[in-house]
Amino acid sequence: IDVFPETKYLTGQVSQRAEQYNELMIWLNSWTKLQRPLTLPSLLLKKNLLSIAYKNFIAGRRASLKRIRSIEKKETKKGNTDNVSFIKDHRVKIETEINNICDRIFNLIDSHLLPNASTDDSKVFYLKMKGDYHRYLFYSKTGAARVQAVKDTLEIYKSAQVIALNLPSTDIPRLGLALNLSLFYYETLMSTKVACLTAKEKYDCDDAGRLTMRQSLNYTQ
Repeated sequence: IDVFPETKYLTGQVSQRAEQYNELMIWLNSWTKLQRPLTLPSLLLKKNLLSIAYKNFIAGRRASLKRIRSIEKKETKKGNTDNVSFIKDHRVKIETEINNICDRIFNLIDSHLLPNASTDDSKVFYLKMKGDYHRYLFYSKTGAARVQAVKDTLEIYKSAQVIALNLPSTDIPRLGLALNLSLFYYETLMSTKVACLTAKEKYDCDDAGRLTMRQSLNYTQ
């Protein structure tokens, strides 16, 4: 049974096209909590909108945080203590907003999306998404909280990897997971060697998957 009322469908589509990502998140949260069965097309649309909404909503704040930290560093070097104090307050505000956005998606994934995920594909998609937002938290945290964000990210990505082994090597969530894990090793852990190995494994699996597909096509022909 596909319960995706046309009016609600339009709400999501209009919010996306108008780039009103907060409104899109609110609508998705309400729709997700209904916990009603969906057809495959509606499920795919839901995942796509969910990814778009949260990614775009947090992107601006991540970019703002990067810029304001650069400004804070320059003003600190100049010794402009009054400016630094003002900038720091603004930075903390942005960091808090990022934390709140991440908490919203964690709550949605842990309370509704993962418990109701019926396929390995969906489980990998949501775990990858959860890992991504823990990775984003790394940049808005300091000290012990930053270390914990790294540990949480790696643990979640690894748990998604275990499930991903049940999927074809060409499965999109599996490939996306491999790429983001590689990015995590490279950007966050500064481990170029592991990042390259992870990316190579993804490439080799992708190659093997394409070969299997070609062999299957030749066999059927």
